[in-house]
Amino acid sequence: MKGIGSISILHVVFLAMTVIGLKNHVTIMPPLLEIAKRDSWLSVLITTIIMFPWLFLLVYIHRKSNQEPLRDWLPQKIGKVGSTIVIYTIAIFLMIIVAFTMIETLQWINTTFLPKTPKLILLAIYVVLCILLVTTSLQTIVIVNVFVLLAVVVFGFFVAFTNLQVKDYDLLRPFFEHGFQPVLQGLVYPASGFSELILFLLIQHKIKDRLRWHHFAIMLLILTGLTMGPLVGAITEFGPAEASKQRYPAYEEWGLVTIGRYVEHLDFLSIYQWLTGTFIRVGFILYIVTDLLGMVGDKPRIWKMLAFPFFIICLPLMLLNEHIFLRLKGNYILTATFIFFFLLSIFLMIVAFMSGKKGKKAKNSTSDYQDTESGDT
Repeated sequence: MKGIGSISILHVVFLAMTVIGLKNHVTIMPPLLEIAKRDSWLSVLITTIIMFPWLFLLVYIHRKSNQEPLRDWLPQKIGKVGSTIVIYTIAIFLMIIVAFTMIETLQWINTTFLPKTPKLILLAIYVVLCILLVTTSLQTIVIVNVFVLLAVVVFGFFVAFTNLQVKDYDLLRPFFEHGFQPVLQGLVYPASGFSELILFLLIQHKIKDRLRWHHFAIMLLILTGLTMGPLVGAITEFGPAEASKQRYPAYEEWGLVTIGRYVEHLDFLSIYQWLTGTFIRVGFILYIVTDLLGMVGDKPRIWKMLAFPFFIICLPLMLLNEHIFLRLKGNYILTATFIFFFLLSIFLMIVAFMSGKKGKKAKNSTSDYQDTESGDT
Protein backbone atom coordinates (compact mmCIF):
# COMPACT_ATOMS: atom_id res chain seq x y z
CA MET A 1 0.00 0.00 0.00
CA LYS A 2 2.87 2.37 0.85
CA GLY A 3 4.42 1.86 -2.61
CA ILE A 4 1.39 3.36 -4.35
CA GLY A 5 1.79 7.12 -4.71
CA SER A 6 4.79 7.23 -2.37
CA ILE A 7 8.10 9.03 -2.86
CA SER A 8 11.74 8.12 -2.33
CA ILE A 9 14.28 9.52 0.13
CA LEU A 10 15.97 11.35 -2.77
CA HIS A 11 12.71 13.15 -3.53
CA VAL A 12 12.51 14.17 0.14
CA VAL A 13 16.00 15.67 -0.07
CA PHE A 14 15.07 17.57 -3.24
CA LEU A 15 11.89 18.87 -1.59
CA ALA A 16 13.92 20.08 1.40
CA MET A 17 16.24 21.96 -0.97
CA THR A 18 13.34 23.81 -2.58
CA VAL A 19 10.75 24.14 0.19
CA ILE A 20 13.07 25.00 3.10
CA GLY A 21 15.91 26.23 0.89
CA LEU A 22 13.80 29.13 -0.40
CA LYS A 23 13.18 30.30 3.15
CA ASN A 24 16.83 29.99 4.20
CA HIS A 25 18.05 31.46 0.92
CA VAL A 26 15.74 34.48 0.88
CA THR A 27 13.41 35.02 3.84
CA ILE A 28 15.74 34.81 6.83
CA MET A 29 18.61 36.82 5.32
CA PRO A 30 17.42 40.43 5.92
CA PRO A 31 16.68 40.06 9.67
CA LEU A 32 19.77 37.88 10.18
CA LEU A 33 22.06 40.42 8.50
CA GLU A 34 20.38 43.24 10.40
CA ILE A 35 21.00 41.56 13.77
CA ALA A 36 24.37 39.81 13.35
CA LYS A 37 25.78 41.78 10.40
CA ARG A 38 29.35 40.65 9.58
CA ASP A 39 29.09 37.62 11.88
CA SER A 40 25.74 36.37 10.57
CA TRP A 41 27.45 33.42 8.88
CA LEU A 42 28.75 32.35 12.31
CA SER A 43 25.14 32.27 13.54
CA VAL A 44 24.35 29.77 10.79
CA LEU A 45 27.30 27.51 11.65
CA ILE A 46 26.52 27.54 15.39
CA THR A 47 22.83 26.85 14.71
CA THR A 48 23.74 23.84 12.56
CA ILE A 49 25.81 22.37 15.41
CA ILE A 50 23.07 23.05 17.98
CA MET A 51 20.29 21.63 15.79
CA PHE A 52 22.15 18.41 14.96
CA PRO A 53 21.13 16.51 18.17
CA TRP A 54 17.50 17.55 17.52
CA LEU A 55 17.56 15.39 14.38
CA PHE A 56 17.68 12.26 16.55
CA LEU A 57 14.45 13.41 18.18
CA LEU A 58 12.81 13.42 14.73
CA VAL A 59 14.18 9.94 14.06
CA TYR A 60 12.79 8.71 17.40
CA ILE A 61 9.30 10.06 16.61
CA HIS A 62 9.50 8.62 13.10
CA ARG A 63 10.41 5.17 14.43
CA LYS A 64 7.91 5.09 17.31
CA SER A 65 5.02 6.20 15.12
CA ASN A 66 5.86 3.38 12.71
CA GLN A 67 5.45 5.76 9.73
CA GLU A 68 1.72 5.97 10.32
CA PRO A 69 -0.20 9.09 9.17
CA LEU A 70 -0.34 11.62 11.99
CA ARG A 71 -4.12 11.88 11.64
CA ASP A 72 -4.37 8.13 12.36
CA TRP A 73 -1.59 7.78 14.93
CA LEU A 74 -2.54 10.67 17.24
CA PRO A 75 -6.18 9.61 17.87
CA GLN A 76 -4.92 6.20 19.04
CA LYS A 77 -2.57 7.84 21.57
CA ILE A 78 -4.30 11.01 22.84
CA GLY A 79 -7.92 10.54 21.82
CA LYS A 80 -10.06 12.01 19.08
CA VAL A 81 -10.65 15.44 20.67
CA GLY A 82 -7.00 16.02 21.54
CA SER A 83 -5.77 14.88 18.15
CA THR A 84 -8.30 17.11 16.36
CA ILE A 85 -7.07 20.16 18.28
CA VAL A 86 -3.42 19.33 17.48
CA ILE A 87 -4.04 18.62 13.80
CA TYR A 88 -6.09 21.76 13.19
CA THR A 89 -3.53 23.86 15.09
CA ILE A 90 -0.77 22.51 12.84
CA ALA A 91 -2.87 23.07 9.71
CA ILE A 92 -3.69 26.69 10.58
CA PHE A 93 -0.08 27.48 11.47
CA LEU A 94 1.17 25.97 8.19
CA MET A 95 -1.29 28.13 6.26
CA ILE A 96 -0.06 31.23 8.09
CA ILE A 97 3.64 30.63 7.36
CA VAL A 98 3.03 29.96 3.65
CA ALA A 99 0.81 33.06 3.52
CA PHE A 100 3.86 35.06 4.61
CA THR A 101 5.92 33.37 1.88
CA MET A 102 3.26 34.23 -0.67
CA ILE A 103 2.97 37.90 0.33
CA GLU A 104 6.74 38.39 0.54
CA THR A 105 7.04 37.04 -3.01
CA LEU A 106 4.25 39.29 -4.28
CA GLN A 107 5.84 42.33 -2.65
CA TRP A 108 9.13 41.50 -4.34
CA ILE A 109 7.36 41.11 -7.70
CA ASN A 110 5.56 44.41 -7.21
CA THR A 111 8.74 46.22 -6.17
CA THR A 112 11.08 44.90 -8.86
CA PHE A 113 9.45 44.18 -12.21
CA LEU A 114 5.64 44.58 -11.99
CA PRO A 115 5.16 47.87 -10.09
CA LYS A 116 1.96 48.83 -11.96
CA THR A 117 0.18 45.49 -11.56
CA PRO A 118 -2.38 45.38 -8.70
CA LYS A 119 -1.27 43.02 -5.94
CA LEU A 120 -4.79 41.59 -5.67
CA ILE A 121 -4.60 40.26 -9.23
CA LEU A 122 -1.17 38.76 -8.59
CA LEU A 123 -2.45 37.14 -5.40
CA ALA A 124 -5.50 35.64 -7.11
CA ILE A 125 -3.40 34.22 -9.99
CA TYR A 126 -0.75 32.72 -7.73
CA VAL A 127 -3.24 31.22 -5.27
CA VAL A 128 -5.08 29.53 -8.15
CA LEU A 129 -1.82 28.12 -9.54
CA CYS A 130 -0.72 26.78 -6.15
CA ILE A 131 -4.11 25.22 -5.40
CA LEU A 132 -4.08 23.54 -8.83
CA LEU A 133 -0.77 21.95 -7.81
CA VAL A 134 -2.26 20.87 -4.46
CA THR A 135 -5.21 19.15 -6.18
CA THR A 136 -2.86 16.80 -8.08
CA SER A 137 -0.76 14.42 -5.98
CA LEU A 138 2.47 14.30 -4.02
CA GLN A 139 4.16 12.45 -6.87
CA THR A 140 3.22 15.26 -9.28
CA ILE A 141 4.64 17.83 -6.86
CA VAL A 142 7.98 16.01 -6.54
CA ILE A 143 8.24 15.50 -10.32
CA VAL A 144 7.61 19.20 -10.96
CA ASN A 145 10.12 20.00 -8.21
CA VAL A 146 12.85 17.85 -9.80
CA PHE A 147 12.47 19.67 -13.12
CA VAL A 148 12.48 23.19 -11.72
CA LEU A 149 15.17 22.49 -9.11
CA LEU A 150 17.74 21.55 -11.74
CA ALA A 151 17.66 25.02 -13.28
CA VAL A 152 17.50 26.69 -9.84
CA VAL A 153 20.71 24.91 -8.76
CA VAL A 154 22.48 25.70 -12.05
CA PHE A 155 21.55 29.40 -11.79
CA GLY A 156 22.65 29.43 -8.15
CA PHE A 157 26.13 28.14 -8.96
CA PHE A 158 26.26 30.47 -11.95
CA VAL A 159 25.71 33.63 -9.87
CA ALA A 160 28.08 32.39 -7.15
CA PHE A 161 31.01 31.74 -9.50
CA THR A 162 30.38 34.72 -11.77
CA ASN A 163 30.50 37.12 -8.82
CA LEU A 164 33.85 35.79 -7.59
CA GLN A 165 35.41 38.73 -9.44
CA VAL A 166 33.73 41.23 -7.08
CA LYS A 167 33.96 39.33 -3.79
CA ASP A 168 36.29 40.46 -1.03
CA TYR A 169 36.56 37.76 1.63
CA ASP A 170 38.52 40.08 3.91
CA LEU A 171 35.14 41.65 4.70
CA LEU A 172 34.29 38.56 6.77
CA ARG A 173 36.85 39.66 9.35
CA PRO A 174 37.16 40.55 12.17
CA PHE A 175 35.22 37.68 13.71
CA PHE A 176 32.83 38.49 16.56
CA GLU A 177 33.22 42.18 15.76
CA HIS A 178 30.44 43.19 18.16
CA GLY A 179 30.89 40.33 20.62
CA PHE A 180 28.86 37.14 21.04
CA GLN A 181 25.48 38.70 21.71
CA PRO A 182 24.51 39.59 18.08
CA VAL A 183 25.59 36.11 16.95
CA LEU A 184 23.47 34.47 19.64
CA GLN A 185 20.50 36.72 18.82
CA GLY A 186 20.77 35.63 15.19
CA LEU A 187 20.56 31.90 15.95
CA VAL A 188 16.77 31.86 15.86
CA TYR A 189 16.58 32.79 12.15
CA PRO A 190 18.44 29.84 10.62
CA ALA A 191 16.87 27.64 13.32
CA SER A 192 13.47 28.77 12.03
CA GLY A 193 14.33 27.23 8.66
CA PHE A 194 16.08 24.11 9.93
CA SER A 195 13.15 23.30 12.25
CA GLU A 196 10.92 22.87 9.18
CA LEU A 197 12.53 19.46 8.66
CA ILE A 198 9.74 18.23 10.93
CA LEU A 199 7.38 18.75 7.97
CA PHE A 200 8.58 15.46 6.51
CA LEU A 201 7.25 13.61 9.56
CA LEU A 202 3.81 14.91 8.60
CA ILE A 203 4.01 13.02 5.28
CA GLN A 204 6.09 10.08 6.55
CA HIS A 205 3.43 7.61 5.41
CA LYS A 206 4.07 8.77 1.84
CA ILE A 207 7.79 7.93 1.97
CA LYS A 208 8.84 4.48 0.71
CA ASP A 209 11.75 3.89 3.07
CA ARG A 210 12.33 4.80 6.68
CA LEU A 211 14.14 8.07 7.31
CA ARG A 212 17.47 7.59 9.12
CA TRP A 213 19.51 10.11 11.07
CA HIS A 214 21.98 10.48 8.20
CA HIS A 215 19.15 11.43 5.82
CA PHE A 216 18.18 14.30 8.13
CA ALA A 217 21.87 15.16 8.58
CA ILE A 218 22.38 15.39 4.81
CA MET A 219 19.37 17.70 4.49
CA LEU A 220 20.64 19.86 7.37
CA LEU A 221 24.08 20.20 5.75
CA ILE A 222 22.56 21.05 2.36
CA LEU A 223 20.35 23.69 3.97
CA THR A 224 23.39 25.09 5.78
CA GLY A 225 25.13 25.47 2.42
CA LEU A 226 22.05 27.07 0.86
CA THR A 227 22.00 29.58 3.71
CA MET A 228 25.72 30.30 3.80
CA GLY A 229 26.04 30.82 0.03
CA PRO A 230 23.99 34.02 -0.45
CA LEU A 231 24.80 35.19 3.09
CA VAL A 232 28.57 35.14 2.61
CA GLY A 233 28.02 36.43 -0.93
CA ALA A 234 26.09 39.47 0.31
CA ILE A 235 28.74 40.32 2.93
CA THR A 236 31.71 39.89 0.59
CA GLU A 237 30.08 41.69 -2.34
CA PHE A 238 28.37 44.63 -0.63
CA GLY A 239 30.00 44.76 2.81
CA PRO A 240 28.18 44.06 6.08
CA ALA A 241 26.79 47.60 6.47
CA GLU A 242 25.22 47.79 3.02
CA ALA A 243 24.05 44.15 3.05
CA SER A 244 22.22 44.69 6.36
CA LYS A 245 20.20 47.52 4.77
CA GLN A 246 19.08 45.54 1.74
CA ARG A 247 15.62 44.06 1.65
CA TYR A 248 16.41 41.34 -0.91
CA PRO A 249 20.16 40.61 -0.62
CA ALA A 250 20.00 37.40 -2.67
CA TYR A 251 18.29 39.27 -5.51
CA GLU A 252 20.69 42.22 -5.34
CA GLU A 253 23.61 39.85 -5.94
CA TRP A 254 22.22 39.16 -9.42
CA GLY A 255 22.61 42.85 -10.25
CA LEU A 256 26.40 42.44 -10.11
CA VAL A 257 26.52 39.55 -12.61
CA THR A 258 28.40 40.39 -15.80
CA ILE A 259 30.04 38.21 -18.44
CA GLY A 260 32.77 40.17 -20.16
CA ARG A 261 32.00 43.75 -21.17
CA TYR A 262 28.73 43.30 -23.00
CA VAL A 263 26.64 40.66 -21.17
CA GLU A 264 24.91 41.92 -18.02
CA HIS A 265 21.41 42.48 -16.53
CA LEU A 266 20.96 38.74 -15.96
CA ASP A 267 18.88 39.30 -12.86
CA PHE A 268 15.80 38.09 -14.75
CA LEU A 269 17.08 34.55 -14.04
CA SER A 270 16.43 35.14 -10.34
CA ILE A 271 12.76 35.68 -11.20
CA TYR A 272 12.59 32.02 -12.25
CA GLN A 273 14.37 30.93 -9.07
CA TRP A 274 12.10 32.81 -6.70
CA LEU A 275 8.76 32.16 -8.43
CA THR A 276 9.33 28.43 -8.84
CA GLY A 277 10.60 28.16 -5.27
CA THR A 278 7.49 29.86 -3.92
CA PHE A 279 5.27 27.74 -6.17
CA ILE A 280 6.72 24.47 -4.83
CA ARG A 281 6.94 25.66 -1.20
CA VAL A 282 3.36 26.90 -1.03
CA GLY A 283 1.99 23.95 -2.99
CA PHE A 284 3.82 21.33 -0.92
CA ILE A 285 2.96 22.78 2.49
CA LEU A 286 -0.69 23.24 1.50
CA TYR A 287 -0.66 19.63 0.32
CA ILE A 288 0.45 18.64 3.83
CA VAL A 289 -2.56 20.58 5.16
CA THR A 290 -4.91 18.67 2.84
CA ASP A 291 -3.36 15.40 3.97
CA LEU A 292 -3.71 16.29 7.66
CA LEU A 293 -7.37 17.17 7.12
CA GLY A 294 -8.09 14.12 4.95
CA MET A 295 -8.85 16.10 1.77
CA VAL A 296 -6.27 14.62 -0.62
CA GLY A 297 -7.83 14.05 -4.05
CA ASP A 298 -11.11 15.74 -3.10
CA LYS A 299 -10.86 18.72 -5.48
CA PRO A 300 -14.21 20.41 -4.69
CA ARG A 301 -13.48 20.25 -0.96
CA ILE A 302 -9.93 21.58 -1.44
CA TRP A 303 -11.19 24.60 -3.37
CA LYS A 304 -13.90 25.24 -0.82
CA MET A 305 -12.14 24.42 2.47
CA LEU A 306 -8.55 25.39 1.62
CA ALA A 307 -8.32 27.84 -1.29
CA PHE A 308 -10.78 30.40 0.08
CA PRO A 309 -9.46 30.39 3.70
CA PHE A 310 -5.87 30.65 2.40
CA PHE A 311 -6.83 33.63 0.23
CA ILE A 312 -8.51 35.29 3.23
CA ILE A 313 -5.39 34.79 5.36
CA CYS A 314 -3.21 36.33 2.64
CA LEU A 315 -5.49 39.33 2.05
CA PRO A 316 -4.86 41.30 5.30
CA LEU A 317 -1.12 40.60 5.06
CA MET A 318 -1.12 42.07 1.57
CA LEU A 319 -2.79 45.25 2.85
CA LEU A 320 -0.13 45.80 5.51
CA ASN A 321 2.49 48.48 5.06
CA GLU A 322 5.67 46.82 3.74
CA HIS A 323 7.74 48.10 6.67
CA ILE A 324 5.23 46.66 9.16
CA PHE A 325 5.15 43.38 7.23
CA LEU A 326 8.95 43.08 7.40
CA ARG A 327 8.96 43.78 11.14
CA LEU A 328 6.15 41.30 11.73
CA LYS A 329 7.99 38.63 9.76
CA GLY A 330 11.44 39.26 11.23
CA ASN A 331 10.50 39.91 14.86
CA TYR A 332 7.63 37.49 15.33
CA ILE A 333 6.83 34.94 12.60
CA LEU A 334 10.33 33.51 12.14
CA THR A 335 10.78 33.20 15.90
CA ALA A 336 7.28 31.76 16.32
CA THR A 337 7.99 29.19 13.59
CA PHE A 338 11.03 27.84 15.42
CA ILE A 339 9.21 27.78 18.78
CA PHE A 340 6.13 26.11 17.29
CA PHE A 341 8.00 23.32 15.47
CA PHE A 342 10.37 22.74 18.39
CA LEU A 343 7.47 22.43 20.86
CA LEU A 344 5.61 20.21 18.38
CA SER A 345 8.62 17.88 18.23
CA ILE A 346 8.77 17.74 22.04
CA PHE A 347 5.03 17.03 22.21
CA LEU A 348 5.22 14.23 19.64
CA MET A 349 8.26 12.80 21.43
CA ILE A 350 6.34 12.70 24.73
CA VAL A 351 3.35 11.06 23.03
CA ALA A 352 5.62 8.48 21.39
CA PHE A 353 7.45 7.80 24.66
CA MET A 354 4.28 7.47 26.78
CA SER A 355 2.55 5.27 24.22
CA GLY A 356 5.58 2.97 24.14
CA LYS A 357 5.56 2.78 27.93
CA LYS A 358 1.84 1.93 28.01
CA GLY A 359 2.33 -0.72 25.36
CA LYS A 360 5.13 -2.29 27.38
CA LYS A 361 2.98 -2.32 30.54
CA ALA A 362 0.07 -3.91 28.68
CA LYS A 363 2.40 -6.55 27.29
CA ASN A 364 3.79 -7.34 30.75
CA SER A 365 0.28 -7.54 32.22
CA THR A 366 -0.78 -9.99 29.53
CA SER A 367 2.33 -12.06 30.12
CA ASP A 368 1.71 -12.14 33.91
CA TYR A 369 -1.91 -13.17 33.36
CA GLN A 370 -0.87 -16.01 31.06
CA ASP A 371 1.73 -17.21 33.60
CA THR A 372 -0.92 -17.19 36.36
CA GLU A 373 -3.33 -19.17 34.21
CA SER A 374 -0.70 -21.76 33.39
CA GLY A 375 0.27 -22.00 37.10
CA ASP A 376 -3.34 -22.60 38.14
CA THR A 377 -3.66 -25.31 35.58
